[in-house]
Amino acid sequence: MQQIERAIPSRQSAWNTEGVRPDEQFAYYREAICQAFMNLTPEPAAAAGFPASVEHVRLGDAAINHVSFPEHVVRRSAADIAASDRSCFYLNLKLAGRCRILQGDREISLSPGQVGIFDSDRRFALLHDRGPQLRVASFWVPAEALRERLPASFDVAAARVSDDPYVGHLIAETARTLCDGVLRLTEDEGVRLFRALIELVAVSLSRRSRAGAAEAEGLADATTLALKRAIHRRLREPGLAVADVAEAVGISERYVHKLLARSGSSFTDYVIDHRLDGAARDLRDPAMVDRAIGAIAFDWGFSDLSHFTRRFKQRFGCRPRDWRPAKASI
Repeated sequence: MQQIERAIPSRQSAWNTEGVRPDEQFAYYREAICQAFMNLTPEPAAAAGFPASVEHVRLGDAAINHVSFPEHVVRRSAADIAASDRSCFYLNLKLAGRCRILQGDREISLSPGQVGIFDSDRRFALLHDRGPQLRVASFWVPAEALRERLPASFDVAAARVSDDPYVGHLIAETARTLCDGVLRLTEDEGVRLFRALIELVAVSLSRRSRAGAAEAEGLADATTLALKRAIHRRLREPGLAVADVAEAVGISERYVHKLLARSGSSFTDYVIDHRLDGAARDLRDPAMVDRAIGAIAFDWGFSDLSHFTRRFKQRFGCRPRDWRPAKASI
């Protein structure tokens, strides 16, 4: 099969049945997903045409595959498993349609926004339905990357990890963020975010078997990450309050204060320090040399210029106008 390459970074590969004869499209798709995922056995569709696309993006030893296709069934047989030289877990974020995953005595169903995990070393069937064109973002997770984060001899059964009452929303949010932004990130940045995602999945899978203290520590770390992301998304909002980010993350205002205190800061100081960092970057930016200091401060959520100047001097040891390159105007 000839792989369809675009003018894209080398870590990305893409296939599309567009331009392939209708009676050859399914065979083309079958070979594409085997290249992207390892050996799989999709069942032929009833219709001759099979409009589908596969986009593979490397994340270090892992990968993310964006796949679009009509309704069909995919199986991994004993022969497929025997022919594979590596083991992995598939972590799927459903984007459109529905997928029922059958593995062993487990059956889970994924609808848009839900995330499920299953094992490449066990036979499975994926029943994709409910839509003329379905989409999934599937993370190829090296088995060792997940197992090293789990207790010894832990049995990873097929599970819908986005249902976890404590970290499920974090898993779904992180998977979606990586899915949407993987090509805007460097590979190193993508790998780091992927590791955070696998840490969350490991917390979910082993939560019931971990010691209470270790579980609480891991959950607090994951929730702190989500809290800080929520703050940074709203950093420029002048009236940003604890209640805003508490609601966004799904925790209490009291827990916001507790998590930030645990990392050595208060909510107010964390927000102001990062607003000051942003303003300092803009003040040094040659492209913003003619922008007034007050305008930059207001852009970063400050409502009082004298307060901004005082806090800036406390943090950086000089006034904002002295921080700017020469010839900058206020």
